[in-house]
Amino acid sequence: MKIDKDKSEFLDEVIEQWKTDGLIDADTETKLKKSYETKAFDWLRLAQYSFWIAMACGFISLGAFLIDDSVLNYLKKIYQTPNIIISILSAAGAGWLYYLGFKRKKHHSELRFSNEAILFSAILLTANALAYFGKTIDNGSGHFSVLILISVFVYGIIGYLYRSKLTWIFALISLAAWFGTETGYLSRSNYYFLGMNYPLRFVFFGLAVTALAFLLRNHKKWGYFFEVSYVCGMVYLFVSLWFLSVFGNYGTLEAWYGIKQLSLFYYAIVSAGVCLISIWAGLKYRDEVAREFGITFLFLNLYTRYFEYFWDSWHKALFFLVLAASFWLIGRKAEKIWNLEFLK
Repeated sequence: MKIDKDKSEFLDEVIEQWKTDGLIDADTETKLKKSYETKAFDWLRLAQYSFWIAMACGFISLGAFLIDDSVLNYLKKIYQTPNIIISILSAAGAGWLYYLGFKRKKHHSELRFSNEAILFSAILLTANALAYFGKTIDNGSGHFSVLILISVFVYGIIGYLYRSKLTWIFALISLAAWFGTETGYLSRSNYYFLGMNYPLRFVFFGLAVTALAFLLRNHKKWGYFFEVSYVCGMVYLFVSLWFLSVFGNYGTLEAWYGIKQLSLFYYAIVSAGVCLISIWAGLKYRDEVAREFGITFLFLNLYTRYFEYFWDSWHKALFFLVLAASFWLIGRKAEKIWNLEFLK
């Protein structure tokens, strides 16, 4: 068998441990190690990273194209193409790529990275079509969140019909973008909606998406999207809690600069409390997502508080010495836990 380098190293460790424990002899060890070899180069990983970079560059390119008025005006002078025509052409291109991507997914499922790249290109063209359609019907009201809401339904329907988790993720991203822009529009851009700034609003949004994910969990047709919905909801929830612990319920940086960070300690307590609840639920119900989110963001909260409270008051040599010692202790403990699980 030809396997990746990290898997080969793991098997080497396992076989050596078996020999140390007396489970196998030297001849068996040799036979096992001869049954596989390390790949000279991981072409699959290169393909994955290449497609990711290509999709990221395409996304950046489209964003730069949409916000650069000089480029748009120059193209208009050359082609004099109305916005509605660009919207129609983009929609047609997106439709063709959706058809091609899902056809390839059905008949050539082994080409998963290139299939996802085609699907991602279709998603970008869909966004482009909606953006130019918005420019066509724009009346100066600034209420463009309606277009984002349309994209939520477009991505959601396509993701559901073709069982595409990638498209479903973009539906959830668009839903978050709609929530942010719609509440901003309703608050007349004064940074508060029902007395809440953006991080506090998205705490409740993250809770809503997480709850929605659990409603999909046992559903026959929608259960396929439970995991991605659950992870997206937890990302919104915990990132928002972390931002809330740093900025509090302040709408502007000017107001935030005028307060002491210690006055936001109760937000940090709430954030850490949610992390502990998530860890407890993850351990009790064997939920790896809840456990890992809780542990990750608990450490992030603790180190954020450390930087906030001691960066200015401690000597930098002492500051980084304590930081180094804490990471060394964490690494040592993690190593022991890994060895215990390995021996089991």
